[in-house]
Amino acid sequence: MSVGKAARILVRPVRAALRTSTCAPGRTYAAAASGAKAVLEKELDTIRAAGTWKGERIITSKQGPQIRVDGSRGRILNFCANNYLGLSSHPEVVQAGIDALRTHGAGLSSVRFICGTQDIHKHLEQKLAEFHEREDCILYASCFDANAGLFEVLLGPDDAVLSDELNHASIIDGIRLCRAQRLRYKHLDLSDLENKLKEAQSSRMRLIVTDGVFSMDGDVAPLPGICDLAEQYGAMVFIDECHATGFLGPRGRGTDELLGVMDRVHIINSTLGKALGGAAGGYTVGPKPLIELLRQRSRPYLFSNSLPPPVVGCATRAVELLLDSNEIAQSMAAKTTSFRDQMTQAGFTIAGSAHPICPVMLGDARLASVMADDMLKLGIYVIGFSYPVVPKGKARIRVQISAAHTDEDIDRCVDAFIQTGRKHGVVS
Repeated sequence: MSVGKAARILVRPVRAALRTSTCAPGRTYAAAASGAKAVLEKELDTIRAAGTWKGERIITSKQGPQIRVDGSRGRILNFCANNYLGLSSHPEVVQAGIDALRTHGAGLSSVRFICGTQDIHKHLEQKLAEFHEREDCILYASCFDANAGLFEVLLGPDDAVLSDELNHASIIDGIRLCRAQRLRYKHLDLSDLENKLKEAQSSRMRLIVTDGVFSMDGDVAPLPGICDLAEQYGAMVFIDECHATGFLGPRGRGTDELLGVMDRVHIINSTLGKALGGAAGGYTVGPKPLIELLRQRSRPYLFSNSLPPPVVGCATRAVELLLDSNEIAQSMAAKTTSFRDQMTQAGFTIAGSAHPICPVMLGDARLASVMADDMLKLGIYVIGFSYPVVPKGKARIRVQISAAHTDEDIDRCVDAFIQTGRKHGVVS
């Protein structure tokens, strides 16, 4: 036998072994992918069967009190946006975004501390600090990022954080990132908060954390009582003002102004993506040393691109409009009261009080979804909210009033609710 032939005989089993070893992982990968797909499809089927599927309607116009929706004819009245002051399509706000795009470009392609800070970023931070009457401000890509970036920097293992049980998901996620002792108190329950403060007295620092307005129910935190307890037990107070900034309080400064505690709340996080132009972005305002420390250590700030100039331009003009006049903010109260009163008289249950978030409580997830679809057929854009966005058994249609809605818009929305409610046996 030649050496060459012997070598070929010896190599064949090795090649066969190599083919087996390279093919097996492929088969395993395919099986794993197929199994994962089956698990995902089963979970999706469960959501559909429960009536909690969250479809996304396609808007074909700019945001506003009237919009165009793909598949629907004519203009649709929008009662589902966080566009509280109607500034998302305000001519001056839009023009400011266009101007910033022309002068400062589409984006910075970088984070703030490398080469992503422009003069307009600093100007907006100054305006927001002035608006909230705080020492300093730091911008984030979103308020979710602001909440994710705060607690880890501020609180350590020797500290304690006391959080309302119904705080926004971004607050909960942000608190999970910190190493402080975590104490959760019952929703709006000052007695339970006091008990938790007593438990935390051995901590170095104590931070009470609450939404100013709870977005699912439209209820307002009892800030005077919270501040009283904070002073009694040596704690600081933090509020998330996403659903209050721009329109609550005599000048639209938020929940702390509404309840007379602006000088007693230490830290505020809020958003540019709702009342303040509606584009994107969030921020923290508070003591200057805290803001400076966040610039050094807050991970969402350090590792995210800076806000695009058009977003900054729009938000800056929105804040300037509110600094110049409180007329827009004050127009909300009467419209909110009108809708709530009419709906209550018609037999609907409306959660919360005196806030433009007006949850129409229905209980059943499928009913909320079907009623919202029927409302769209009548020219009213609303969305059914169900688990996991709200607790099981607490499904609702969350209506949101805007300063841009007319009295006729509100009357038309109420009439559509009555017609749809009678169809489904919700009201008589």
